[in-house]
Order: sequence, then C-alpha cells, then structure tokens
Amino acid sequence: MNEPKKIPFNRACFQGKELVYIANAIENAHISGDGKFTRMCNQLLESELDVPKALLTTSCTHALEMSALLLDLQPGDEVILPSFTFVSTVNAFVLRGAKPIFIDIRPDTLNLDETQLESLITDRTKAIVPVHYAGVGCEMDAIMEIANRRGIAVVEDNAHGLFAKYKGNYLGTFGGLATQSFHETKNFTCGEGGALLINDPAYIEAAEIIREKGTNRSQFFRGQVDKYTWVKQGSSYLPSELLAAFLYAQLEFRDRIQETRQRIWETYYESLSPWAEKQGVQLPTVPEYCEQAYHMFYLILPSLEARQRLIKYLDDLSINAVFHYVPLHLSGMGRLLGGEPGQCPVTEDLSERLLRLPFYYELTQADQEFVVEALERFDGWG
Repeated sequence: MNEPKKIPFNRACFQGKELVYIANAIENAHISGDGKFTRMCNQLLESELDVPKALLTTSCTHALEMSALLLDLQPGDEVILPSFTFVSTVNAFVLRGAKPIFIDIRPDTLNLDETQLESLITDRTKAIVPVHYAGVGCEMDAIMEIANRRGIAVVEDNAHGLFAKYKGNYLGTFGGLATQSFHETKNFTCGEGGALLINDPAYIEAAEIIREKGTNRSQFFRGQVDKYTWVKQGSSYLPSELLAAFLYAQLEFRDRIQETRQRIWETYYESLSPWAEKQGVQLPTVPEYCEQAYHMFYLILPSLEARQRLIKYLDDLSINAVFHYVPLHLSGMGRLLGGEPGQCPVTEDLSERLLRLPFYYELTQADQEFVVEALERFDGWG
C-alpha cells in the first residue's frame, strides 16, 4: 500500500527566474550587498508603496533592530507591543534595554487591542509596535491618532502584510518606520531577508549609516564625501546580492503570486464556512475596509484539547497543520520582564485554540480539497 502524499504546512514559492537572476549577479562580479538587484528591490518597494526609502536587510529581525537603534532607545524606555507575536518583535527593543509593555489582542482580527493603548502609556513610552497579524491591518487610524497626540513613535511590524491595505493605504506606510519579512514562510521570499521602510525622511541618513556598519559608506558611493569612516553605532544589515536577485524574481511576479494565494484563501473560507458554523469553529475575520495579504488561513477551535486532537488526526493523514505564537508574556523571558498569567487574557485563550492550515503558492486544488474533506470528517471534538 502506498504511503499517503504528505501535504506540508509551507513550501517556498519558486517562480523560475530566480536562478537566472542569481547567475546574472554572479556574472556581474558583485555578490555582496547593495548591488544591482538590491537597488532594484529597494526601488520597486519605494515605487509600489510610495515610501520615501526602502532598504533591504538580512531579516525582518534586523530591520526591527535598526528601528530600535534609530529611535535611540535607552534602558528604562518602554515599548508597547502585542504579546501575540514572534519573538523578534520584542527582542529588537529589549536588546537596547527597553522594557516591553505587553498589550492584549482583539478577539476578531487578533491584532493589538487599540482600546487598551491609552491605559498602558506612561511618560516612559517611546514606541508602539502594531503587528498586522495574518496580513490584516491593525486599527491604524486609532493607533496613529493616539501616537501623534502623545508624541510616540510607531514602528509597524508588517512581516505578514506586504501589499495589504488598511482603508486604501498600504500597510507599512503609517508609522515613521515599518519592517518587512522575506523569510521562506512569507508570500515573497529569498529564504532569509527583510526590509526597513522609512516613512519619515528624517531617519534616512541615520538608517543608511546603521545598515553599513556605522559608516557613511553610502554617502561615499554617492560622491557626497571623499572617503568613508565610522560615524555612529551600526552593524552589518545588508543582504547578499544573491538573495536580492532571488527576491527580485519573486517581486516581479507579485500579482500572480497574490492572485493564487487569494484563490487558495477564498477556497478555504467558502468551503469551510458551513462546517465551521456547525462545529463552533471561528474562521479569520477581515474587516471590509481591510485588503488582506492572504498570508495564512487559520482556525480557532473550541478548545485546546480539540486543537491537539485535530493536529494529531491531520498528521496521521500526512497533513501538516500547526499552531502559532506562544504568548510572549508567559515565556521564560517574558516572566523575567514582569509578565504573568491573566495579563493578556484574550491572547492566552486564542493562542491555545488557533490552528494554521497548509497554505502555499503551489498548493494544488486536489490537495486543498483533501485537507477540507479531512476536516469535515473529523469527529474528535470530545
């Protein structure tokens, strides 16, 4: 008897020109950072998103670290961010000595609950970090109004949401700074990579210096100085030109990639809606004023026990479905920084019941139908 075909949770997208462009980069004898393909990626992001400056980085983590350096955070400064996010979001600021102030999430979009922001702001609050979960925009009108009124910087963690919109404007264009991810799990990838979007031009010169190991090398290559030297703190945040070449091939086909992912997302939603209503399963919520990125499709199961049984059941069918973030405030490090049970009750509840389904560009219709049919047959509700 043949083993069932394995359906992975994710498979990196490959458009076909990636290897052609990598070979071109090698032929150009420039495979370190800031070559032709890096500039082309930066320019494409700037043009498409209408942002003053985009800088490719080695990861979204490093783009967040650059943000923390640009904000000149000092020990004791406070940064408000959701507990329901990846560890990079908080690490970037803790590395500068800042104290994370964890905010709970909304039960619908799983984005930070903007109604709690005012109560968490103190005279030490230096930044608010909205995370656009699953590529669905946070309530940026309310967040920006509070931040602007209180003089607090906003750094958007838009790892999930490239080319998504909130009320007609692209995610990543609201805060003074925003970060993107091109990890292999993202819609557009180069394996590991990221970008810093700079919406406040006042940050541009310092960002270039930080990204170039604290030197004014970028100014030197533009002919603005006759030699470059160390001028401030920085690190090596430039990705290889080989990665940029791979990424550019992906960004070139952004419309095709997004159209395919939209079809997969909508097939899940339409196929599973009757089942979900019957079983008390919550499907993703996308407000009508949000144009999502079609980054993931998740289920909120009735209980932790049901989720664990469903993961095991799907795994037995060679379907890889996975949970997501463990609340940061309940992690070992989070507790050292003051986190405690009950602090973010919605996060604590939903994180235990969330399950992500296989979702990737090359997911076939037959495989997706197999996943849907498997869910409909599941009877382990307890």
